Amino acid sequence: MIAPDSFKESLTAKQVCDCIELGFAQVFPNAEYVHFPLADGGEGTVDVLMQGLTGEMRISSVTGPLETSVDSKVSAQWALVDNGNTALIEVAAASGLDLLDVCERDPAVTTTYGTGEIIREALDMGVSKIMLGLGGSATNDGGAGIVQALGGRFLDRDGNELLKGGAALASLEHIELSDIHPRCKQVEFIVACDVDNPLVGANGASAVFGPQKGASKGLVEKLDGCLSHFAKVVSSITFVERSESSGVGAAGGTPLGLSLIFDVQIKPGIEMILDALDADKVIEQADLVITGEGQMDNQTLQGKTPFGIAKRAKASSIPVIGIAGSLGAEVEELYNTIDSTFATVRSPQSLEKVLNEANSNVIRTARNIAATLKLGATFNTK
Repeated sequence: MIAPDSFKESLTAKQVCDCIELGFAQVFPNAEYVHFPLADGGEGTVDVLMQGLTGEMRISSVTGPLETSVDSKVSAQWALVDNGNTALIEVAAASGLDLLDVCERDPAVTTTYGTGEIIREALDMGVSKIMLGLGGSATNDGGAGIVQALGGRFLDRDGNELLKGGAALASLEHIELSDIHPRCKQVEFIVACDVDNPLVGANGASAVFGPQKGASKGLVEKLDGCLSHFAKVVSSITFVERSESSGVGAAGGTPLGLSLIFDVQIKPGIEMILDALDADKVIEQADLVITGEGQMDNQTLQGKTPFGIAKRAKASSIPVIGIAGSLGAEVEELYNTIDSTFATVRSPQSLEKVLNEANSNVIRTARNIAATLKLGATFNTK
């Protein structure tokens, strides 16, 4: 069973599956290979789910993460399943980091508004359930953009509407929800989360994920304060304090804004996907599970794809091998669930070259793993 996540910016999960089989088949040409590409709520979640569910893919032209850019509209893919009753949506499709060039990344102004536009379209179509993957966002607006797209108004002390983006929340005085979409409270709303970070603080949305979205140290501190202020205003409406709640820091704090208008359920993304695709049935028939992601480290233990699939394999006493582009900090902690881990990068080289060679690197590493397994079997027969 080959069950990896994507290798960000280089290979989709399906492509990783293909590469691993190509490498293994050089040594074990007669083995049966079952591809089970996965995601944990980030980019590729909808594609992964649609490989096991019946429905229709849709593409919507919506506002991208940077509304002020020259070409602010993006074509965002999402899906309808369960006879049109359930919408599968990713924050990354409309508000994702990969939609911006590195020089455009600025979580002070990026917005989840486009994601809200997709949700509004799904509500208009009469869905009764929405499943939203939170990974890969370019934003730090606490989901305020989603609320704005669904009819909410964010006002300063003079009654003026705020600009979009995380920094504008510093001036928030009042949230007007009288014009919110009437079906928001009528749907089941599940968010698939690949992290358990709280909203604010040293492990919060701004501090942990802000830098990769383009935030300087000073901007991280400012955005953390903005989210803290936003949480206080939200709690005055919902009477629930969510600043320290696990998972609320995902996607720049998006679950906070969602909690204003939906009855939100936060679930580990990989667990939701494994259940939806009935993965346990495939695991039970496997002799070996191979998983992986772009980088495996101590963060992998916090609900990432390799950890999720490895836990289930271990429950069935199936050995697990992990293949990653690189192995990061405290990788030893993975060995309680993943029997062995391998990095694919051959030598120190530029990121551009690593990404370009990802295909051949994974194939070669998989081949070498298979050859080692065969060699071990030879020793066992002597």
